Amino acid sequence: MHKYGAHIFHTNNKKVWAYITQFAEFNRFTNSPIANYHGELYSLPFNMYTFNKMWGVVTPEEAAAKIEEQKKAAGITEPGNLEEQAISLVGTDIYEKLIKGYTEKQWGRPCRELPAFIIKRLPVRLTYDNNYFNALYQGIPMSGYTKMMGKLLEGIEVRLSTDYLENKERLDSLAEKIIYTGPVDAYFGYRLGTLEYRSVRFETEVLDEPNFQGNAAVNYTDRETPWIRIIEHKWFEFGRDDQGGELEKTVISREYSSEWKKGDEPYYPVNDEKNGRLYAQYKELADREERVLFGGHLGEYKYYDMDAVIASALDRAEAELEGRR
Repeated sequence: MHKYGAHIFHTNNKKVWAYITQFAEFNRFTNSPIANYHGELYSLPFNMYTFNKMWGVVTPEEAAAKIEEQKKAAGITEPGNLEEQAISLVGTDIYEKLIKGYTEKQWGRPCRELPAFIIKRLPVRLTYDNNYFNALYQGIPMSGYTKMMGKLLEGIEVRLSTDYLENKERLDSLAEKIIYTGPVDAYFGYRLGTLEYRSVRFETEVLDEPNFQGNAAVNYTDRETPWIRIIEHKWFEFGRDDQGGELEKTVISREYSSEWKKGDEPYYPVNDEKNGRLYAQYKELADREERVLFGGHLGEYKYYDMDAVIASALDRAEAELEGRR
């Protein structure tokens, strides 16, 4: 089970792939999520199957013309927010049905108040290709991430249920360098103010049936459905156990996005202008900490895919080790 939501590993970085496959063999899972808008099902990422279902178009030329027609009708030349950026990429119909409600649930803010760059990496394809990531290497560690992490940490002392910030002085005395991947504002006692994060809550059920939704991830894109997606965990491993037998039950998790407050687990930063300005001040403080390296999406207040985190960690490790020679 993916306790913290769906995590599909994908990368084009051969160095990262060579590193991580030391610790796990990966299956051939390909991420092809489905969007559910009030019972209408659409293919994701946005591709020719999506455009055909939405408009009845058959050729890429027809789809491109429809998007351009809707973009012109909306009068958008320079997108200034997420709503305008989305319409300029895929038109008003797809924005209204498949982006607006989902995004506003995810971020807890109107799309017009969100920066355009959040959606710039949105995959849009004028082909019949529903592979979301289109990466050279993609899959799930066989038997799960927990087993992979166990191998990665072999021979390393690990202390669980230990709050670093509450035991900072004692723990700092154990090492020459500290790698801190928690919230950067918490490290400095929130002295400049509190950065905003989004948190995620899951409701998980074991169902006495072999197949609930037929796909690993179904996104609910209307505003009225309270959850943003349902994950059916068995399909990450093609519905089979470690011995290859079919699983007769299934586990589903409904995922809800919520505003973070102190005491909650922060999942990802809210990278708007206001928080960007505050983080820049915290980064100045972080850069003055000679013994501490700040990393990860909380330590650097940055949205990171898993492969980018690993690439960053490998680069930082190499730079530190080179500096000691």
